[in-house]
Amino acid sequence: MTKARSFLKYWLPLLVWMAVIFSASADTQSWQHSSRIIAPLLRWFFPHIPEPTVNEVVVFARKCAHLTEYAILSVLFLRALRKPVKNDPRPWPWRQVGWCILFVALYACSDEFHQRFVPTRQPSIRDVIIDTAGGLLGLLVLWAAASWRRVRRPSPPS
Repeated sequence: MTKARSFLKYWLPLLVWMAVIFSASADTQSWQHSSRIIAPLLRWFFPHIPEPTVNEVVVFARKCAHLTEYAILSVLFLRALRKPVKNDPRPWPWRQVGWCILFVALYACSDEFHQRFVPTRQPSIRDVIIDTAGGLLGLLVLWAAASWRRVRRPSPPS
């Protein structure tokens, strides 16, 4: 595989996802904007829902979004580092997993730093922790899937 094709296949999706996360830190994805979508839906489905509950659900949805976007980031980064092939016989790459977690934590820090310059956003150490946990969760799911596949793969005939 040429370097250009390898870049397009493994690194470009990671860079695009990083841009998605960066753009989600802008004003258009702030609390005010997401609550304008989630809150009316909640009120439509549950007309008598108390306002504090609406706020809690919006916060919960936003934190789940953090977990998900950073889970995807960690999986894409491991994929770019590892360049997997079908039926990959290599053992689980614990060293690369460590690099992925470090990368996710640093990117989460840079994302929160970026939010310092967005008037409607606030940086939060808690979000860095949630983002890093999301990265760990993504790798854990990937590890579990790989382990399950290895167990289910039939042994070669002797």
